Amino acid sequence: MRPIPDQLVVRAVQITSRYASVHGAPVHIGDGAALGIEDLGRPDFGDPVTVRHGETPVFWACGVTSSLAVRSAAPALCITHAPGHMFITDSPNEAWAVI
Repeated sequence: MRPIPDQLVVRAVQITSRYASVHGAPVHIGDGAALGIEDLGRPDFGDPVTVRHGETPVFWACGVTSSLAVRSAAPALCITHAPGHMFITDSPNEAWAVI
């Protein structure tokens, strides 16, 4: 979840929608209760983020959630990321964009 200034929510959706093979468009905009998130101040992963007046909570899918499945499967090797520690590549943004 990222708090986005109200006037930029539509633009955030437009931009991120072009990158479906990475995080892509938001999965939800607004009240996290619709996703089963009772308290934004107590996230399952990472640090809490404050939503200020004039901001809207915007939710994207995240690979950190799938790490629970990887832990359960216990493969011999898995390359993933942790909150705040993203996978870095030399592929340019244009290579991931849907045109």
